[in-house]
Amino acid sequence: MSTTPPVLAAELAAAWADIQRHHPELPDLAAPESLIGESSSACGGGLSFERLLHEAVHGIAAARGIRDTSRAGRYHNRRFLAVAEELGLSHPDEPHASSGFSLVTPTPETRSRYRPTIERLQRALKAYDAATEADGGGSFRGPAARHGSSGGGVRVKAVCDCGRNVRVVPSVLAQAPIMCGACGKPFSIPDPGAERTASSDTGVERVEAVAAVG
Repeated sequence: MSTTPPVLAAELAAAWADIQRHHPELPDLAAPESLIGESSSACGGGLSFERLLHEAVHGIAAARGIRDTSRAGRYHNRRFLAVAEELGLSHPDEPHASSGFSLVTPTPETRSRYRPTIERLQRALKAYDAATEADGGGSFRGPAARHGSSGGGVRVKAVCDCGRNVRVVPSVLAQAPIMCGACGKPFSIPDPGAERTASSDTGVERVEAVAAVG
């Protein structure tokens, strides 16, 4: 299996869809590409099906309007744990001092339920890692590998023509377009200079309007 970032992203999307079949309220995964090459100690380590389940807990919590973390997203509270248990994840009795109940793991029943999906994703990840090592410096390694950090890259807002937005690592977006499911147009990162100009123009208009009223 030859695995490029778009191919691996498709495998991630397929695995996410399998989770959705068991948990229909889980929202769609807007940008699977953003997970490639990124890891986070606060979210349970590197990319794997276990990591997808962790992200799915956040997705369902968001859909329900549940605030499942604090301390800038680092501490995972008992509300996070309650949703995690619904998805077949478990955690030691005592929370971690800094990350709370973040390090949840699938129960044996959960691993059995998703076994074919887990095995397929593991093959895709292994092929991707092998291709990355073979290509050396010329391949796409993702933000964590490039910066030598386990914290991942900084995500910024990308918008589409209909006004929807996602948070994405810029280097990931540069590898392949991320399409909006509503309007079919690609997401792009706004030009900060253009935004400042627009903001400045709006400010001038407000001043002129006030002067006209006065």
